[in-house]
Amino acid sequence: MGDPRKPRKKWIGPKHPWIKERLLAEIELVGKYGLKNKRELWIAGTLARKLRHRARQLLALPEEIREKQTRALLDRLYAMGLVEKDATLDDILGITAADILERRLQTIVYKKGLARTIYQARQLIVHGHIAIGGRRVTSPGYLVWRHEEPLVDYAPGSPFKERAKEAE
Repeated sequence: MGDPRKPRKKWIGPKHPWIKERLLAEIELVGKYGLKNKRELWIAGTLARKLRHRARQLLALPEEIREKQTRALLDRLYAMGLVEKDATLDDILGITAADILERRLQTIVYKKGLARTIYQARQLIVHGHIAIGGRRVTSPGYLVWRHEEPLVDYAPGSPFKERAKEAE
């Protein structure tokens, strides 16, 4: 079995905890995307920060090295659904936490109309009623890749799937 692995923090919190404008912006995003707590928002913000940092690192490289690594990063971000096909490094520098929150399973389920509210989408996912390509996913924070997006549907055997069939 072995020792349990040491969990690493996936987020970096704000440097100053009581800035009113930031607090209001965070509250708005937490409500819009139905997040459980601000830590989920900070995880998205940290991921966006790391992507922007990687883009700045690529801009500092010599031209011949930059091209290959830039194409690889852009292809990966296109597959994740964060940028468009003809994106540039400047588009990566514009990625925000809201862009990443748009790719969460919870948001995708709500936008596809599988749930009436963003909060119901979270509950359906946690209770195991949502699957991606027939595989049940119970994490609302799962980042849905572009090729997985059409595969998001009710899980096999879910009572919601039968109701959806009856409604058709």
